[in-house]
Amino acid sequence: MSAIHPACDTAAAHCAEPSSKGLHSTLVLTTTILASGLAFVDGSVVNVALPTIARTLNADAGALQWVVNAYLLPLSALLLLGGAAGDHFGRRRMLMAGTAVFAIASLGCAIAPQLWMLLGCRLVQGAGAAMLLPNSLAILGQSFSGESKGRAIGIWAATGAAMGAIGPVLGGWLIDIGSWRGIFLLNLPLAAGAIILAWRFVPEDQPQGASPLDSGGGLLATAGLAGLTWALTVGSSGRGWTPAALAVAAAATAILIIFLRVEAARGAQAMMPLHLFASKSFVGLTVFTLLLYAALGALFVLVPYVLIKTAAYSGTAAGAALLPLPLMLTVTSPLAGAVASRIGPRLPLAIGPLVVAMGFLLALRIDARAGYWTAVLPMITVIALGMSAAVAPLTTAVLTSVDEKHTGSASGLNSAVARTGGLVATALLGSVLAAQGDRLLAAFHVAMVCCAVTCVAASLSAFALLGKRNA
Repeated sequence: MSAIHPACDTAAAHCAEPSSKGLHSTLVLTTTILASGLAFVDGSVVNVALPTIARTLNADAGALQWVVNAYLLPLSALLLLGGAAGDHFGRRRMLMAGTAVFAIASLGCAIAPQLWMLLGCRLVQGAGAAMLLPNSLAILGQSFSGESKGRAIGIWAATGAAMGAIGPVLGGWLIDIGSWRGIFLLNLPLAAGAIILAWRFVPEDQPQGASPLDSGGGLLATAGLAGLTWALTVGSSGRGWTPAALAVAAAATAILIIFLRVEAARGAQAMMPLHLFASKSFVGLTVFTLLLYAALGALFVLVPYVLIKTAAYSGTAAGAALLPLPLMLTVTSPLAGAVASRIGPRLPLAIGPLVVAMGFLLALRIDARAGYWTAVLPMITVIALGMSAAVAPLTTAVLTSVDEKHTGSASGLNSAVARTGGLVATALLGSVLAAQGDRLLAAFHVAMVCCAVTCVAASLSAFALLGKRNA
């Protein structure tokens, strides 16, 4: 989706209980960085390649949306199930299996001769990421304790941000000198390193397979989100809301309602425990996360695409255009977290998205002659400042919005919601990706205004639903 991983990824690691001693701590940390780095790099680097993929595989706007969403769909729908599978079958085993699945799918993407094969491999990549990401974080959390846990998570977060930021630049460079296929080959050495280190240095944990997995919930969530994504993709394209799109949207909505009923029946054993939503603050944070990360997902898809298609940026330059955003977040998030711990997260979470909205409005200055220093960088800087005010306080707010025994479920659900926001936003970008020339710029500007409005709505959700003293 972007070079920025959702804030509550780190919260998931904080919530894991230390259970091992005498670990090769540095190598365990390296293992989790390499494994989770696969998801972060792949989620950002593909966006730079969209114009080239469209040209070489004759892909229309709908297909380009699916190049992104075929990865986000299983990651969003199966992330919680992947974490539960680690508890059930063993986290080390699921980490290695998910990384291997991701690597094989990446190789398939690199050699895909036709669009359908690329999309199929992207789906498998997303499933692999849903297996490896929550288990790499759980291994990180259980391998450290006390101050060393906080330090390890800080290193993990900073390294993940750096990998997600450098990925598009390196991917753009590979596209400029050769082919978009090379960007998927970047994953292979990372995956090999993660598997070898996990096999050698991460102790095998004991599966806790007493309670059955919520596989039915996972299938329903995937089917519902897939149908809704397809309908939104068709509806946002030139074809509009055809009878087929409306029928699929209605069926997907019905499936998601059934999913909620199944989750309610499973209670505490559900993939998505519905009792979390008894907290008004958690509801507000869920809405906040969905809206803010939807806007951010649209930004990371559209800005490189528009700069390449209309402003004649190279792949390398387009990949580097958004680089200040994750770098600024890495530097400023600790300060924002400290401020939020003193005054509470409500005010930062209300103000941050308003600043982000101002940054999206600055995107209206981007045109066919857009200079990086005068048009793109000011927009990115303002968005980065607003996101800095929101990212760290969001983690704190989620962890304090529910009781202590449910913080792991809450943080995992919040991460899944963030990716769902990117999934839905990308499905709505059809009219922009289908446009050309001046019409592309006009559609891009409309999308940026919509993103600004979305950020304002996120601010209102935080202000209205979060308590004044705590989240």
